[in-house]
Amino acid sequence: MFYGPPGTGKTTVARLLADTTRRRYRALSAVDAGVKEVRQELEEARRALATEENGTILFLDEVHRFNKAQQDTLLHGVEEGVVVLVGATTENPFFALNTPLLSRSTLWRFEPLTDGEIRAVVRRGLGAEAVEADDEALDLIVDLASGDARVALTVTEVAAALARRAPQAAGGSTTGTSGAAGTAGGSTTGRITTDLVEQARSMRAFRHGREDHYNLVSALIKSVRGSDPDAGVYWLARLLEVGEDPRFIARRMVILASEDVGMADPMSLVVATAAAQAVELVGLPEASLSLSQAVIHLSLAPKSNTSARAIWDAEEDVRKGPFAPVPAHLRSSNYYGASAVGSGIGYEYPHEDPRGWREQQYLPEELAHRRYYEPSSHGAEPKLVAAWRDRRGAAPGGTRDPGVPGAAGSEESER
Repeated sequence: MFYGPPGTGKTTVARLLADTTRRRYRALSAVDAGVKEVRQELEEARRALATEENGTILFLDEVHRFNKAQQDTLLHGVEEGVVVLVGATTENPFFALNTPLLSRSTLWRFEPLTDGEIRAVVRRGLGAEAVEADDEALDLIVDLASGDARVALTVTEVAAALARRAPQAAGGSTTGTSGAAGTAGGSTTGRITTDLVEQARSMRAFRHGREDHYNLVSALIKSVRGSDPDAGVYWLARLLEVGEDPRFIARRMVILASEDVGMADPMSLVVATAAAQAVELVGLPEASLSLSQAVIHLSLAPKSNTSARAIWDAEEDVRKGPFAPVPAHLRSSNYYGASAVGSGIGYEYPHEDPRGWREQQYLPEELAHRRYYEPSSHGAEPKLVAAWRDRRGAAPGGTRDPGVPGAAGSEESER
């Protein structure tokens, strides 16, 4: 399995593999081929192996486009050695391929070409087109390619056609080699400039598969969590440019506001929620402004995941069980006969106390020792906890007092 972005040589290497081993080479594309075509190729490969003793390399481009049933048709041919299957995909094979097919394959990862490699490809293209290129034009082509040789050659080919029609090429061929590249024969029919490259370039369709979706979202979240507003805005722009649903991005920001900022800046959840509402109200492109504001606010905000850890720990206790009964004084007493079964008896109403609180146990007896919320020392969180303590004038709940980070006797200071 050849896995990598477009224009990195997957198809070319498959052809070279067939040439080097002198095997039959058959190519299919999963875009327009189906089970029928695959079975026909396997049958022809079986006949060639029996009559000519010649193996077949079956190249299947865009193999991730095949569904599970279509991929299963390849298994027998691979297992029996009827063909050497070479699949090419731009999608992560672990997402796109069936486990049985993947377990029978060797995975080769193709990386984007380096600038030096793209430059070498473009120079060969200039020679084939019998044109020259200014150094700046060559640099621009390399820049536009972003590691994709196919894009580099396409731009070069179109720019070469424009160069041959340009005024400087109208009088005939030029001799000698000047500029970034020339031809092997020493004669050229035009010169590519940056203006021609700009004319030749077209709006590239951004590749955005399933893996790209997860990678871009991950980059956005990790950049914001890492307090880098510039990176956050960049990854936001990438997501919007490739057509991601802005509502999905807004939902991720709302989640992040609670998971990674939390009590360190309680207003962050308000900002993220407002951005999500703006997406619904105004839509794109204007909603990108609100999303940008939310990303920047969340990036600049102090970070704390204490809210997230509190609910995760509580959920773990709930899952592990057993379910502890609700203490009698916390049970509902809003029905006839509640007092007869002890429901609500002993409950102390906080608003009857001038301080606005009453010291009483709210957790079940079995969990009275548990502490889920442990405040951090970031942002507004210490101030909020300190004010919480001041309002009570004493530690409510004894051992369950979360305290202030760094305060004597608190678990935070002991750590």
